[in-house]
Amino acid sequence: MSFPSDTAAHAARQGSAAADRGSRAEHRWVLIVLGIAQLMVVLDATIVNIALPSAQHSLGFSNADRQWVVTAYSLTFGGLLLLAGRLADLIGRKRTFLIGLIGFATVSAIGGASNGFVMLIAARACQGAFGALLAPSALSLLTTTFTEPKERSEAFGIYGAIAGAGGAVGLLLGGVLTEYLDWRYCLYVNVIFAILAGIGGSIVLRDQQRPERSALDLPGTFTAVGGLVALVYGFSEASTKSWSNGITVGLLVAAMVLLVSFVVIERRSSHPLLPLRLIADRGRGGSNLAMLLTGVAMFGVFLFLTYYLQQILRYSPVMTGLAFLPMLGVVMVTATVGGTFLLARIGPRPLIVAGLAIAGVGMVWMSGISVSSAYATDVLPPLLVVGLGMGSVFGAAMNVATAGASVEDAGVASALPNVAQQIGGALGPALLNTIFTSAAASYLAGRRPTPALEALASVHGDTTAFVVVYFILFASAALSAFVLPGGRIEASHKTIAI
Repeated sequence: MSFPSDTAAHAARQGSAAADRGSRAEHRWVLIVLGIAQLMVVLDATIVNIALPSAQHSLGFSNADRQWVVTAYSLTFGGLLLLAGRLADLIGRKRTFLIGLIGFATVSAIGGASNGFVMLIAARACQGAFGALLAPSALSLLTTTFTEPKERSEAFGIYGAIAGAGGAVGLLLGGVLTEYLDWRYCLYVNVIFAILAGIGGSIVLRDQQRPERSALDLPGTFTAVGGLVALVYGFSEASTKSWSNGITVGLLVAAMVLLVSFVVIERRSSHPLLPLRLIADRGRGGSNLAMLLTGVAMFGVFLFLTYYLQQILRYSPVMTGLAFLPMLGVVMVTATVGGTFLLARIGPRPLIVAGLAIAGVGMVWMSGISVSSAYATDVLPPLLVVGLGMGSVFGAAMNVATAGASVEDAGVASALPNVAQQIGGALGPALLNTIFTSAAASYLAGRRPTPALEALASVHGDTTAFVVVYFILFASAALSAFVLPGGRIEASHKTIAI
């Protein structure tokens, strides 16, 4: 026999359970929407690379101009991320997310319809600007939506998998679209992603109540944007010219001066663009360092392994993209499993340190390739090991980099791992391309070049670059072990002095 009080309690429990199910279902849709947007932004860093030869032939621009198709995007994306993260905090993350989506889709369509080089470059620069608005907005919406530890770990595991695998998706999708349709579809495809995410976002995303608006830190904005643009541009110039080139040196010196000035300004500002407490936190600081150095390694692997597969193994663009597919699968599974099950149990330090070390072991193995190597026996196994390691890093690092940030700082805290990954993506190709060129040239020095010898020199350059990558990964593991605090996420945010 049920008493009224028992009946009421049972009804209350049923109502609470139904509300929880409804909340979880809505959160799944939020994750799908944000995941689509993140995939669009990340894959755009690589999807155009495979389309470049076709775009160059179609529009008739020079080899010297070709780098600007990539550089224009990375300059505005990397330079505006911190500002965009703070704007998301000030005017609302859902609003900046939807503006970023609409803008990204519009300029992607314009870029796909380009009738000349200038139009394409302008569209790519605008893509970077809207991507900078979109990326931290998406990550901060993820941060403020998923607050329960278990659900948060699952969400960040999946989101980190997308961030880690997006570059490989871009290579595959770019190869398919270029080979079977036209290079322009590498830009048009963003419209589809943006429409799906925009419709879903307008329905399921919720903005938390914004704090009272404060003035934008204009001196901090100027020095941050100027310093980041100079830094990314300097790395880009180094990759195509040299580290000793006057423009490269001037840009890197300017970047150093502006970024040091930025830190000084932020310490004194009453409304800083980047509150220094965010990077003084050991968990966030260590996670962003891991994202930076993993970005160096990851984009280096994509660049030089793509060269190797196409130039030595004679793979087509589609086959090159498919060759990265197993790594993509391992990254996604590892990031999801690590973020869902391991992070909450063992904490970020062992997961991130082990991931970097495992990726380093994979690169040691990869450095043994030769002109006679086969993909199935000599490339695929180490590629899977690298994916296993990197997948362990991305979900955990993104989770810890945004955990514990206050509501008013969620946008700029979410910009930081994007900034770190972007700078790593610019530094990696610049540094490793210099090493590749020097190693290949030294191999050919004093010898009469032949096609066979040039192939040997190219592989020597590739393997030398891979050696540098594994040193970077092992050094990253050691640094992360030192910087990241032990314990679970809740206990991992300890402040260090600045």
